[in-house]
Order: sequence, then structure tokens, then C-alpha cells
Amino acid sequence: MDIISGRKLYIPGLYLIATMAAGCSGSGIEKSTITVEQEGFGMLSSGQEARLFTLRNANQVEVKITNFGGIVTSVKAPDRQGELANVVLGFDNLDSYLNGHPFFGAIVGRYGNRIAGGKFTLDGHEYTLATNNGPNHLHGGLRGFDKVLWDARVTSGSSLELTYRSADEEEGYPGDLDVKVVYSLSGDNELLIEYEATTNKATPVNLTNHSYFNLTGDGSKGVLGHVLQINAGKYTPVDDGLIPTGELREVAGTAFDFREPVKVGSRIGQVEGGYDHNYVLNGQDGERRRVSTLYDPASGRKMEVSTTEPGMQFYSGNFLDGSLTDGSGNTLNRHAGLCLETQHFPNSPNEPSFPTTILQPGDTYRSVTGYKFLVE
Repeated sequence: MDIISGRKLYIPGLYLIATMAAGCSGSGIEKSTITVEQEGFGMLSSGQEARLFTLRNANQVEVKITNFGGIVTSVKAPDRQGELANVVLGFDNLDSYLNGHPFFGAIVGRYGNRIAGGKFTLDGHEYTLATNNGPNHLHGGLRGFDKVLWDARVTSGSSLELTYRSADEEEGYPGDLDVKVVYSLSGDNELLIEYEATTNKATPVNLTNHSYFNLTGDGSKGVLGHVLQINAGKYTPVDDGLIPTGELREVAGTAFDFREPVKVGSRIGQVEGGYDHNYVLNGQDGERRRVSTLYDPASGRKMEVSTTEPGMQFYSGNFLDGSLTDGSGNTLNRHAGLCLETQHFPNSPNEPSFPTTILQPGDTYRSVTGYKFLVE
């Protein structure tokens, strides 16, 4: 494990730089420098300014994050020729995010994914949530964590720390929820996301990041040629509203079997509407382990996903319809990107057999996910 130390320097009105020295390698100390810069990203109607933070390592891998919605706007990673390109879908200006988008790169919460009918019962009381996906509640509701301005600071360890208080009854949820999300970039090209939350009333919590990945670096090319592997022997089938039925079904012999690497598009025609399903991940819930790999044969870019979560939503960008263009001017058609959203299972508050998502006062919600970028 890397041992890190650091310091930060703030230059008013210009930018902020933090430096991290990471010790590794048996032949001596190998130093890698992580810099963090910040700049204005645009004004909200409230008069508040959103900021854009750029994390960069010695390999020139670069991650851009805005404190509006905690959105990852860009991740630049090298191909096998060393050429850098942005491997997530996003925009280069705040207005495009304010005008509406399908959760590109955002922190979603208080509850990521769907809750059936926008209702759940907790401690004998029925709660009614905002509904924004037909009759269902999706990704925190009408104004979820993806649409709020988070407080931001750069830590001495060269990480970006975002904090937000979700007030009691916000979008229908009980309790004041204090949330912290920390984004870090390592010297070996891993974007690490650490989530933490506490509450003063029992409440469901299920946080994730909704980045759309396209390892070609060109959103116009699509992801059906990407090769995907998921360490999961079961998934949760859904009804017509994409709500889990409660069954944990074996993937063996189905189009949902990604235990061995398979092209995303090879069997997608067998899945009505495309993939938008939660996988029951192998391994111990609460322990970070590698759960998935994504590979683009054309560029050689590869991404490894690790998490402490019990599930992961594989979404193949089915609802992208060509109405949006990214920061490079690419038209984003169906399957322009895919999501690998680490999570607890959808609709868990209404499914007692699913791993619980209820956070109690005095307890702390913690979750960690890593996206590591490699080349083959």
C-alpha cells in the first residue's frame, strides 16, 4: 500500500495545487506527483459559483470533477500508443449540465437506482418519495445529489473532498443526512471514490457514481465492441418498469453471463431494451475486491473496477438518443457509453431479502469504489 504525505498551496483567485509523494518499488522510493488545480465552471441561478477541479498524476492521467453534482466531467487515459483521450461522456461547460442530462458522471443519491412506486415503509411509517421515472423514484428524485452544489476542499493528501447535508424530508426521505465523498487519483492511474454518511433518523442510503465509460475516447464510436467481464454468478431480473422481481437468478446459459470476457454487443439483442440490470457480485460485501474489467481492443485501454458493494448495475446506454453532444462535439447515440454503477440492489427498502440499505443513527455508511486505467 502506498504511504502518502502531502501539502497544499492556495493562490487566491488562480488555482490550488496539492502534491503527493507515493513510496513504492522494492528497488527504492519511486515518487509520483499528484496535482490538483481548480477554476470557475459557471454560475448557478442562485448566484453561487460552481468550481472545476483537475486531478493529474505524473503519467498525465487527468480527472476533472465539478462540485456541482460531484460530476466527473472528464477522465483522460492513454491508449497503447500513449495517446490521451477522454474515456467518459460529459460536457465542458456548466450550462450543458444545467440543461438536463442522463446523470453523466454524477454522484447519485440519497438512493441510487429505483424504488418502486416511490414508496417504502420504515419502522411502521410509510414514506412517499418524489417520482421521476414513471411511477418510480430514480437516483434520488427530482433534485437528487446530482443537482446540488457540494462544499469542496482539497485535502493535504491531494484528494478532492465533497460534503453535503441532505435535510430531513428532502425528496421525501427521513432524517438529516451528512454525506462526504472523496475523489482521489493514484500514481498508478486509479480513480478512487470513497463515500461516507451519517444520519439522525433511520433512512435508506445507496450512493454511487454514474459515469458513462467509452474507452475508445470517441463517443461517436459506441461501446458494443468493448469486452466486458463481471465477477457475478447471479443477477436480479426486473419487471417492465425495471424494478427487481426479488429473484436472484443464475446467469449461466443466459445473455447476462459475463463471468468470462464477452463483447457487450454480442448478445445484447437477446435482452429486451438492452442491459440495465443489477449484478449480485461475488466476494464478501464490505471488502474491496476486483469485480469487473472493461477492455477496448482497438485502443488497448482497459479498466478494472473494484468495490466494497454487493451489487453493480450494468447499463448499456439504452436511452441515449442522439439529442446530446459531448464536449468534443460527438453526437451521443444509443450505446455511446456504458455504466458500471457499484451499489446495493435496486428497491432494497421494499425487498427484505436483499442486503439492507437502512442507515441507523449512530452508524456510519461507508463504501469504496475504484476505477483503474491500464493498457494492453
